[in-house]
Amino acid sequence: MHSVKRLMLGSALLGLLCMSLQVNAKDITSSDKRFLKNAAEAGNYEVEGSQLALKKSKDAEIQKFAKMMTEDHTQAAAKVKALAAQRGVELPKEPSLIQQAKLKYLETREGSKFDKSYAAGIGVAAHEQAVKLFEDAAEDATDTEIKKFAADTLPVLKKHLEEAKKIDARVNKDD
Repeated sequence: MHSVKRLMLGSALLGLLCMSLQVNAKDITSSDKRFLKNAAEAGNYEVEGSQLALKKSKDAEIQKFAKMMTEDHTQAAAKVKALAAQRGVELPKEPSLIQQAKLKYLETREGSKFDKSYAAGIGVAAHEQAVKLFEDAAEDATDTEIKKFAADTLPVLKKHLEEAKKIDARVNKDD
């Protein structure tokens, strides 16, 4: 008799738990989900590329920029993870396949060739894409927290882009 009561009580508790999870699960549009995934990949790419720059570059400005990238994008990644977790979105743990290929190429570069590739690729090109991604989400996201996160992150990304353009102009001035 006690085992039947325990089974019924356990079933009732499990049912309540499932119902509360459904109530707490947040509906998210496919475009908002795609933004979170793309933002995670972009952040992973910029952090991995910047960690590579910290190891390989001897240029003081690139070192300073790479350190800033690693810190700022790690902070942004934590916010993306939190937003995704609240919405039941599983994020990629690595850059996209294309970004991974670009990182492999970057690893093969040395000296000034590394600096030029890093400044143009991770610095300028990746930030131009990130700014566009975040501008679109700041304008079009349907989830208010995602929209606010994108809008709040944009000034930092634009600052990164401006810094990257200065470094790129200096290291690639001969090209």
